[in-house]
Amino acid sequence: MRQVKIFTGSSHTELSALILERLGQSAAPALVKRTANMEMNVELGVSVRNQDVFIIQSGSPTINDHLMELLIMINACKLSSARRITAVIPYLPYSKQSKKKKARGSITSKLVANMLQVSGVDHIITLDLHSSQIQGFFSKPVDNLLAEPVIAQYIGASMLFYEDRIRGCVISKNAGSTKRVTSLADILKMDFALIHRESNFQASKKAPNNEEVMRLTLVGEVKGMICYVVDDIINDIHTFLDTAAHLKQCDAFKVVVVATHGILSREALEEIDQSDAIDEVAITNSYPMEDDLKGITSKLKIIDVSGVLAEAIRRTHNGESISYLFSHVV
Repeated sequence: MRQVKIFTGSSHTELSALILERLGQSAAPALVKRTANMEMNVELGVSVRNQDVFIIQSGSPTINDHLMELLIMINACKLSSARRITAVIPYLPYSKQSKKKKARGSITSKLVANMLQVSGVDHIITLDLHSSQIQGFFSKPVDNLLAEPVIAQYIGASMLFYEDRIRGCVISKNAGSTKRVTSLADILKMDFALIHRESNFQASKKAPNNEEVMRLTLVGEVKGMICYVVDDIINDIHTFLDTAAHLKQCDAFKVVVVATHGILSREALEEIDQSDAIDEVAITNSYPMEDDLKGITSKLKIIDVSGVLAEAIRRTHNGESISYLFSHVV
């Protein structure tokens, strides 16, 4: 690719390296330094004048530092006369805070969108936004890529092992995931089911310490099936644990948790490893995870999404449509 510079932030060097390898490009040099008072400074090591610039930076456990690094890098490119600046953000920080949940809360996702635009970004490429309405927070173009094709490919490949002996079923752990689940079920030509959650269904059944009692009701049939519990983000593992336990009580043969963004702590991975209800957890590599965390449980499987991100970068640079990526694996 000519007249293009690809910078990589420090949040997810593994994914950045995979994307660059697929594109046959090397990372443009940039130096990130910290001053004595922990302020961040970015120095570009190459001219970006009249260049098409891409900056790869995902959300991470140190989300605020890496968001600030991205903003400074964008602004440095803007002030250095870059022709166009595209931020490639596989996991958009604060994407779960896209609406006010309390009367005196904030819409932090909108704030992040404003910060990115003020810094000088011209285009955003991201993956599986938590809420599609976030695209409306930007006045600049936002390409919300889907992990659905690679996830469907992974599930389809895993079902081949069982041939026609066992059927699969895609599960929504709550009403909010229904649209995502039904879309995936249509692609895979599988059944789907829903877990209905009802809190405090009887006042007399409250726990002794006044905690809420949650009743789970399965809407659908899972007996003898492989259940794929699908969501966009895994951060609170407990809802997945109780969903899996309920599916096993309903005689599911196997329970596999599948998500795009795996925001899993050491404690969450240990709970997964100790759980008898969850047989496997499959996440994409959109969110960074240290090697020592990956080794905590053998149940963890990683799905590579570097192909779709690399192809999106190539097509964006060449002015080609990216519609193909919404339904095909690359």
